[in-house]
Amino acid sequence: MTQSLSCDIRDAGLATQGVKRIEWALREMPVLRELSARFSEQQPLKGIRISGCLHITTETANLACTLKAAGADVVLCASNPLSTQDDVAAALVKHYGIPVFAIRGESTEEYYQHINAALDHRPVLTMDDGADLVSEIHKSRTELIPGMLGGTEETTTGVIRLRAMAAEGALRFPIIAVNDALTKHFFDNRYGTGQSTLDGVIRATNILLAGKTFTVVGYGWCGRGIAMRAKGHGANVVVTEVDPLRALEAAMDGYRVMPLAEAAGLSDFIVTATGDKHVVDKVHLDVAKDGCVLANSGHFNVEINIPALEAMAVSKHRPRASVDVYTLGDGRRLCLLAEGRLVNLAAAEGHPSAVMDMSFANQVLCANYVASRDTRLENRVHNVPEDIDAEVAKLKLSSMGIQIDTLTEEQQQYLSSWQEGT
Repeated sequence: MTQSLSCDIRDAGLATQGVKRIEWALREMPVLRELSARFSEQQPLKGIRISGCLHITTETANLACTLKAAGADVVLCASNPLSTQDDVAAALVKHYGIPVFAIRGESTEEYYQHINAALDHRPVLTMDDGADLVSEIHKSRTELIPGMLGGTEETTTGVIRLRAMAAEGALRFPIIAVNDALTKHFFDNRYGTGQSTLDGVIRATNILLAGKTFTVVGYGWCGRGIAMRAKGHGANVVVTEVDPLRALEAAMDGYRVMPLAEAAGLSDFIVTATGDKHVVDKVHLDVAKDGCVLANSGHFNVEINIPALEAMAVSKHRPRASVDVYTLGDGRRLCLLAEGRLVNLAAAEGHPSAVMDMSFANQVLCANYVASRDTRLENRVHNVPEDIDAEVAKLKLSSMGIQIDTLTEEQQQYLSSWQEGT
């Protein structure tokens, strides 16, 4: 473990490999490359202190480098104890001059020590993935609040937490819900989570999905992506939902829809993607099929009731790096992946960089939007401005060599009038 006043990482000797992987990811991130070139000249974030509580991956490294190119003073900590890529953390410290406080497999105590180390940076902007940074400021570091310009939130779970804070009147500085940008959740949540979750499940188990019954708990944008990719692997996909509209959509998309208590007895795989607590509970574990693989693709490790599973088990062993097999009193075996943490990062590498390119472009542009305003935003959760969303889409299309049509003056006039009819 390497410790100093400016970092806490596992091994600085991993830095060279980290640089290679960061550069490889950047090949698939043309929008960030464009913004880095633009902002390195303009320096719109010069002197702005940013603390980011994010997954320390190659994609996040390129986000941090883009912010630094724009003039920002950036410090990072992990947003999950099992999502840090130690070679990337080392490279950021050693080769890019960005302090990092993150070690893969850190304890809960270390996790919060690292959050507070990032807050010692006295940020005026936060970047969160799950709202732990903002939560810690409001609980324990309230002295930072008067200097805060605002923050951004990357994921669904974090936005849910922050909207709850705002509804209670507890949120004391403004947040931009980057997760809710169309160029984020339509692509990152659907295509990114879909591919990376299946990647994590397959890497962890090496079990063939074709012909298996694969249950997706929750049919939001992440659940849609997981279901789509599981179907593409030849699995028989079941969707469980509490929202009637999403359940109807899943049924019309061709999936079987049923209560989880019914699906659990049929399922070879159950994957959660809800952002809620104990959606796989003891009642489901009681009837789960022998050998069922349980995985979570939500942000926190609360979606599967792990304490209940531990209490039901008479033994537990780990046959593979990311698989814990629990043998229950009746002889059934249930297989929990990645300790119930988000399987796409704990058992694989997370989202492909091409989709994170758009998500992190939103982060950069929203940071600039908050920092460049003459007046501070209201203390609530704000949507990403439509012009930022549109700019990200245009930059991505341009990078793909795709051109689109534009409305003629006649068409624009028609759409803005009401006089013409049949």
